[in-house]
Amino acid sequence: MKIQFENPDKVNGLMTLTVEEADFKENVEKTLKDYRKKANVPGFRPGMVPMGLIKRQFGASVKVDVINKVLGEEMYKYIRENNIQMLGEPLPAENQEPVDIEGEAPYVFKFDVAVAPEFKIELNGKNKIDYYTIEVDDKMIDQQVDMLASRAGHSEKVEEYDGEQRDMLKGDLKELDAEGNVKEDGIQVENASMLPSYIKVEDQKKLFDGAKTGSVITFNPRKAYPDNDSEVASLLKIDREKAKDVDADFSYLVTEISRYVKADVNQQLFDQVYGEGAVKSEDEFRARIADEIKAQFAVDSDYRFLLDVRKYCEEKVGELTFPDAILKRVMLNNNKDKGMDFVEKNYEQSIKELTWHLIKEQLVAANDIKVEQNDVMEAAKSAARAQFAQYGMNNIPEEYLENYAKEMMKKEDNVQGIVDRSIDQKLIAALKNTVKLNEKSISLDEFNKLMGA
Repeated sequence: MKIQFENPDKVNGLMTLTVEEADFKENVEKTLKDYRKKANVPGFRPGMVPMGLIKRQFGASVKVDVINKVLGEEMYKYIRENNIQMLGEPLPAENQEPVDIEGEAPYVFKFDVAVAPEFKIELNGKNKIDYYTIEVDDKMIDQQVDMLASRAGHSEKVEEYDGEQRDMLKGDLKELDAEGNVKEDGIQVENASMLPSYIKVEDQKKLFDGAKTGSVITFNPRKAYPDNDSEVASLLKIDREKAKDVDADFSYLVTEISRYVKADVNQQLFDQVYGEGAVKSEDEFRARIADEIKAQFAVDSDYRFLLDVRKYCEEKVGELTFPDAILKRVMLNNNKDKGMDFVEKNYEQSIKELTWHLIKEQLVAANDIKVEQNDVMEAAKSAARAQFAQYGMNNIPEEYLENYAKEMMKKEDNVQGIVDRSIDQKLIAALKNTVKLNEKSISLDEFNKLMGA
């Protein structure tokens, strides 16, 4: 097969492949012989169907399939051997003339190939890039202690309702008539649970102030939740459609008041959070929490650092020239259901992401970064650990983490994200030891404003 590649402007490539009969004839004949062995044609025993009949039935389609396969193999072989940095997939050339496959070879096929622009990006100790370290203060530690104590808390019965404590009430609901009497065949609910502190309308909320076990409160669910049919339906245990028509008052006999009480900050809490005996004093508990907050902030600092590396490199590289026409066709081909309007609207942002992708590829290669299966597993475990930490679960056994990570990696959608995360982590670590860090200490509020900007 003869292959010719033209790339005069370095980014718009035209590949011409001339397919001779020798490139496909042998494979076509072999495939047709296989068809003959398996063909089930009435009037003929298996394997005895005349080859002429097989060729008439399957010859054209087999020839097309074989030529397409040969084209793909030779095209990608040429691209690989000639180190062509192709973007997207080759597309049939716009100036491609119709190919008569039923005619005699040779056949000429042309493909438009988008080629990545040539540039060079290097980072070393002469490059100075900001690195922000987020300060951990006592207020943050206090908030984390409070959160852990809240999660380890329990409910206990009390005699009097306190809205500030967000107490929960249990009681019996009964629908009243216009005179304030219990309505015959009206709605009644036993052991109805309520959190009066969440009532939006103040005059209805105040009706519960000072309530005690045995108190009877008259209130109106519709007035308490004027724009929330779901809340009314849930409270009264009725359908949402029926709840729309409910506007009566109800009596509520309080049978129980419970209050959620935070756990004491003591050895029992330390053991529950970190395992028995791992932490033996409040000072150690706070120090452990501070270390965890620092570790979480380090991830945020690293992410910000990578963003600053990206900005620095993009400015250093400058605006690159891309084969816009071909790339828009590639993008349209990948989003056929969205049309050209989608391509035009998103093309500029797509090119920005593509530019960073090409820059990152060079940085990864320059730092000899390779991702092994073990790296991917560690990245998955790190992601799992972060998920559990959000719920205050900081003492997850390694075996459980590994099993959870394996489950995550069974989903194809997760795998590429985890691989990318592993690459980013290694790249960040390498660049922190390569460039000169302009280290800055910053408060969390300042950091959040920086990220928001």
